Amino acid sequence: MNKVQILVIEDDIAVGNLITTTLEMENYQFRLAKTAKQGIMNVLSYNPDIMLLDLGLPDMDGLEVIKKVRSWSNIPIIVVSARSEDQDKVKALDLGADDYLTKPFSVDELLARLRVTIRRLNNSQTISVNESVYENGDLTINYAQGCVYENGHEIHLTPIEYKLLCVLSKNTDKVLTHNYIMQEVWGSVQGTETPSLRVFMATLRKKIEPDTSNPKYIQTHVGVGYRMLRQTEKADQTSESLS
Repeated sequence: MNKVQILVIEDDIAVGNLITTTLEMENYQFRLAKTAKQGIMNVLSYNPDIMLLDLGLPDMDGLEVIKKVRSWSNIPIIVVSARSEDQDKVKALDLGADDYLTKPFSVDELLARLRVTIRRLNNSQTISVNESVYENGDLTINYAQGCVYENGHEIHLTPIEYKLLCVLSKNTDKVLTHNYIMQEVWGSVQGTETPSLRVFMATLRKKIEPDTSNPKYIQTHVGVGYRMLRQTEKADQTSESLS
């Protein structure tokens, strides 16, 4: 039995059955809640490791659930929703969701998203973001010294590029929205800063990516933001379809 405990908050019977059957076949432990109220109570009583959350719940919008849960818990939240617009994804991620899966989805994609989240959970248990050295594949960041190395060679970054890299690295495998990154790097969210973010991200990629046409570290989520990919399990990444 997989020790990871998953809470599914989904009111659609067919989708709920698909998700829970998939989790059961993969030997995950899980509970199913059909309302927001039941889901929130299960977060408190069941103490799950991961939440799969529908946004269109009968008693409360899923975005409100994210707000409430984020006020006291850091549980990874994967949104599973029929809302496919970029603005819906951005809202959910800005409020604290860790990932966003659009309905209809494939079982393989659902399991891939879970593997990414579980890797992040495992890494967070063994590697503190406050430690002085970060290693991801051939990329090394010495936070204490402010130095960055790729395949053993030191890379010289501008202050903004270094801030961007630190924000991404300390949230490895998590989708970060444009607004979140701009708030962390510039201290504010201005529409005029979005083009600057793209420019700095492009220059950062040129310096750390061995092949900018096929980036292995920084993944773009068009219209949403960016994600730092974990390189320790390369086999999984080639099979994952991440929107």
